Amino acid sequence: MFSYSKNLQNLPPYFLSRIHALKQEAYAKKLDVIDLGMGNPDLPTPPHIIERLTESVKDHPRTHRYPQAKGMPKFRSAVAEWFKGRFGVELNPEKEVLSLIGSKEGIAHLCMAYLNPGDVALVCNPGYPVHFNGVYLVGGKVHFLPITAENNYLPDLAKVPEKVARKAKLLFINYPNNPTAAVVEDLKFFSEVVAFAKKYEIVVVHDNAYSEVTFDGYSAPSFLQAPGARDVGVEFYSFSKTYNMAGWRVGFAVGNEKLIAPLEKLKSFLDYGVPTFIQLAAIWALRSSQSCVQETVKVYQKRRDFMVNGLTKMGWEVAKPKATMYLWAKVPDAYIQEGSLNFAEKLLKETGVAVAPGVGFGPYGEGFIRLALVTHDRRFHDALLRLKKMLAKGKEK
Repeated sequence: MFSYSKNLQNLPPYFLSRIHALKQEAYAKKLDVIDLGMGNPDLPTPPHIIERLTESVKDHPRTHRYPQAKGMPKFRSAVAEWFKGRFGVELNPEKEVLSLIGSKEGIAHLCMAYLNPGDVALVCNPGYPVHFNGVYLVGGKVHFLPITAENNYLPDLAKVPEKVARKAKLLFINYPNNPTAAVVEDLKFFSEVVAFAKKYEIVVVHDNAYSEVTFDGYSAPSFLQAPGARDVGVEFYSFSKTYNMAGWRVGFAVGNEKLIAPLEKLKSFLDYGVPTFIQLAAIWALRSSQSCVQETVKVYQKRRDFMVNGLTKMGWEVAKPKATMYLWAKVPDAYIQEGSLNFAEKLLKETGVAVAPGVGFGPYGEGFIRLALVTHDRRFHDALLRLKKMLAKGKEK
């Protein structure tokens, strides 16, 4: 009998796949599904980026050839320029910037580059699943750092056992945060992370995929802005949310050349990098007017305000986030004992509204659901009506 990798077998259940399966069943039955489950942008890629891509594919056949795994020099230079303009941090494009086939791929590959079986990684939880699944896939051990409303969704590094801290090789952080939408207001927390990482010789992995999706005057910082962060940190970025290029699969990692080098080496053996025509379009995105990003943010802010106000009116208290395209909401009291997965399943079956169960983001996500603001504006009114119906039904229990 054929068998597959024990590391793959040992992965925790991917609860989001259960919701996906239920959505497919609903679609097959011609049911009207409002999908607020996956963080998959519904807004189109800006026209000027698409035009650059099509021009490259049509008029420049050389862009069809194998690219460089680390990214073309022009792409890396564009990233360095954008980073300096956005955060005031100078990067060496030759040694401190690396192209990625999306930040998710990069984070998983970083785990492969750094971890041996049995090595320990510190992972904030609830968190983006690849932060812990990437560790499990290489046979590493995960030590979860709880992030809750009580601690402003920041990990308490002082509570990490000394024995665990001394064994740890990686520390994953993510602000603005997926799934909780939490943010850091300044560099104070990042400075604490730097001190902790230097004390225990840990590499910090900061997932900054939502740096540009911010509201109400808030601007997300880079981890590399904190004093000493370049000595210990690698930061990941994605074009998926900033430019609505989720399906294009392009991102980048930045950081100290000694920390980036293992990832670059691994990728040179595993893939050929991002297609050249996509890199050229990404360069155009970075160097062109950022008004398209501002327009995207306005749409998400409008959706955020509409949903938060609507949920609050029906008695479902939800915090108004300063960033991301998500709402992080407690499971209503009437359903809390059933768990977030059962509630999400019931919500989909009975109302057609798909959400992500909190437990899908790790054990400390239990008791919550994540709503992604990724459907047509006219659908949010329908979603609220259906959620109100579910809430009323729960009160009758």
